[in-house]
Amino acid sequence: MKKVLIAGRGEIAVRIARACRVLGIGSVAIYSDADAGARHVRKADEAVRVGPAESALSYLDIAAVLAAARLTGADAVHPGYGFLSENPDFASAVADAGLTWIGPPAAVIAPIRSKTAAKDVARAAGVPTAPSAVLDDLSEAGLQAAATHVGFPLLVKPEDGGGGKGMQRVDRMEDLVPAVQAARRVAASAFASDRLLLERCIEGARHVEVQVLGDQHGDAVHVFERDCSVQRRHQKVIEESPCPVLTLAERAAICESGRAFARHVGYVGAGTVEFLFDPVSRAHYFLEMNTRLQVEHPVTEAVVGLDLVVTQLRIAQGARLAELFGPEGLQQRGHAIEVRVYAEDPADGYVPQAGTLQRVVWPDAPMVRVDAGFETGDVVPVHYDPMLAKIIAWGRDREEATLRMLAALRETVVHGVATNIPMLIDVLQQPSFARSEVNTGWLDAFYGTEGPGYGVAPSDAALLALALAGPGQAAAGAASARHAAGPAAARDPWDMLVGLRVGGGRS
Repeated sequence: MKKVLIAGRGEIAVRIARACRVLGIGSVAIYSDADAGARHVRKADEAVRVGPAESALSYLDIAAVLAAARLTGADAVHPGYGFLSENPDFASAVADAGLTWIGPPAAVIAPIRSKTAAKDVARAAGVPTAPSAVLDDLSEAGLQAAATHVGFPLLVKPEDGGGGKGMQRVDRMEDLVPAVQAARRVAASAFASDRLLLERCIEGARHVEVQVLGDQHGDAVHVFERDCSVQRRHQKVIEESPCPVLTLAERAAICESGRAFARHVGYVGAGTVEFLFDPVSRAHYFLEMNTRLQVEHPVTEAVVGLDLVVTQLRIAQGARLAELFGPEGLQQRGHAIEVRVYAEDPADGYVPQAGTLQRVVWPDAPMVRVDAGFETGDVVPVHYDPMLAKIIAWGRDREEATLRMLAALRETVVHGVATNIPMLIDVLQQPSFARSEVNTGWLDAFYGTEGPGYGVAPSDAALLALALAGPGQAAAGAASARHAAGPAAARDPWDMLVGLRVGGGRS
């Protein structure tokens, strides 16, 4: 392997280019017209335009991506995450072109894309699953029979979907038919398939996922677990490792379930097996497998001391896991927390932001890492996911990691767009977060799905978070929160926050 084409954009493309440099491998970035001046383009050794701003005509165009590989002489392709990363047709096309695919083969990806098929694989591997049923019979009698088998409360899910799109919770039989109709409409529009399944809703569940690695020689290992329970509308916001509520026996059981699934499917490369953990029964249930690198992989790297992207590259070169880790294996040390910094305004319905970043200062502190896709002068386009960066903090324990993260967020400055940094500071200071009394519905219940402070004055914690978040965050956050909270909130103390700089005083 001499040169890797990175089939993605943003911070993960920067991350992969860095790993290539570690191994002395050349890197090739691809970009759309909207990303011509992007940071991932500057950080790669070479860069090739693949099309206009629209994803379907650029990052999702398999022919254009492969043409870029041929043009630059790349002999391998890393899919990153998003876009084509879990597309078996792309994996096949890369292999057919004689290039090395840095990930699991198409024959592994395809069977577990479907939620139903993946659950069948999990059962065959001896991995526990929650009660579920595929909706083959959409008559009222068929729906009632399926719901009776699964039990209430239940979730109606698009079979081929992800990210919570189209998902409907149903607590009573009389609400089932309209929920199925609504889910079918979203599924057909978003995923080009209206097939659905029912699944038991695990009340108060935590989202716990297991990082797995598989080599080309049939071996598979787990790299422990991450807790991703702080979510908004099923989208992860804060992740940590290890999961703070698992006992040693529970950690061993859930990690072994992840490893067993990976080994059963003959997994190659880095992947994640996701579970729901019931804090009452203390049982875990298979949710799905992501056949790619996860956004939150740095928290695993921080507690294990392992570069997962370098490991992906080494596996693609034919290395055995036993050679990479030695007889001592892998161990967790300390605690790590990751937050996702988005160009969005939580106080105004989480509206995505776009524009030129006039000034960006990322934190620079011991035990703090920043994976950034943007810096001062970059343009945040309207066409893609608005994540600007990930900040990762490590500590000897969870409390220390949280304190380091709070300090890092307060040092961060982003001028030009509103961000979710004030919200992140507020969330990390909540007593329920400190006690780890969270679940997958906690953030939506605490902050609301449409943004904090809708129709009410902001909390004292939110005010303090804004005051400490840096001048750009304070001004943008104050303006958006006034808009959300209404005229009454336009008075002090919001107005006093505009122009504050870290350390006090007026700018």
